[in-house]
Amino acid sequence: MKKRRAKSKLLKKLFWRWNEEKQTDFFDYALLFLVLFLVAFGLVIVFSTSAYTGELRKHDPAYYLKRQGFFAVAGIMVMLFLSELDYHIWKKASKIIMIGTFILLVAVLLAGVASHGATRWLGVGSFQFQPSEVAKIVIILYTAHLATIKAIKLNNWKTMARVAAFPMVCIALIAKENLSTAIICSAIVMMIIFVTSPRIKEFIILAIVMIAVMAIFLAAASYRLERLYVWRHPENYEKGYQTLQALYAIGSGGIFGKGLGQSIQKLGFIPESHNDYIFSVICEELGLFGAVCVICIFLLLIWRCAMIALSAPDLFGALIVVGVITHIAVQVFVNIGVVTNTLPPTGVPLPFISYGGTALFMLLSEMGLVLSVARQLKLPKEY
Repeated sequence: MKKRRAKSKLLKKLFWRWNEEKQTDFFDYALLFLVLFLVAFGLVIVFSTSAYTGELRKHDPAYYLKRQGFFAVAGIMVMLFLSELDYHIWKKASKIIMIGTFILLVAVLLAGVASHGATRWLGVGSFQFQPSEVAKIVIILYTAHLATIKAIKLNNWKTMARVAAFPMVCIALIAKENLSTAIICSAIVMMIIFVTSPRIKEFIILAIVMIAVMAIFLAAASYRLERLYVWRHPENYEKGYQTLQALYAIGSGGIFGKGLGQSIQKLGFIPESHNDYIFSVICEELGLFGAVCVICIFLLLIWRCAMIALSAPDLFGALIVVGVITHIAVQVFVNIGVVTNTLPPTGVPLPFISYGGTALFMLLSEMGLVLSVARQLKLPKEY
């Protein structure tokens, strides 16, 4: 009997060793296709929505398309580069880049460039970028790394607070000029902690504290409270004009839309139609059918990322993907909610589609991290 058991164990060891040799690195081409499709679709819609504005302001209908295209190409190159790197290298670098991001956010408060009534940019001349967009990916890496280290002890509110402390300081700096981005970053931190921690009660306490802090920032500025009144009765306020025009665009699109490039509301009726309210033009030109298709593509993207998170080789990789999923899901939900007046008006772009070079570049960088995690999944080769 002992000889049989020993022989059986030996056969099992040989089988598993042989099976490991038969395994191969995995690359998620389905995820890559979804990302490239959204980027390409975004470029088409950006041109459709910005051609009139580009001709009017820059005497070049393709002005905004060229700028967005440049960041798209650069972002795709960085995405493919990051997908080749071992994502574990970001463990040691996460603290350093978090400190660097903190310095950039402080620099925005001291010497930021103002635009559209808000100081959110850094740069010289025509080159400008938003440190708050950089902060999203850095917060994902830092929080994922710290949560991985503290995973065993992450069963009380003190440890949770320690994990969230530094990110929340950065989020507080963001909230001064950009509350919507601060809310997205807070959601990223909370979701990573929620996935890691086995305790619900402590998590709820921490969540209440963070919501209370966001409420203080909301009440600290009268214009933010005014948005709640505009949300309820946009027809009674001058600031409700953009919301009403977006609703007109959505309603006039019908089931199948007026056709690509045939939107009327983008001709100056919806201010900056290629930015935060681009989804309303999608509804007008492609109709309800086109809008549902776009939402389904995002759902497929989120589902694909969720499968990678569930199959990740370690906790750090899983938490990185969870952070990216939260970022995209919350931003899509908030953007569509604002455009349809389901949520109070706030400036949140539609991922991969809205005009914005820094946002697109950083999103593609995040997808590079997800592809990097997916690359380390091991799948058995076919016999």
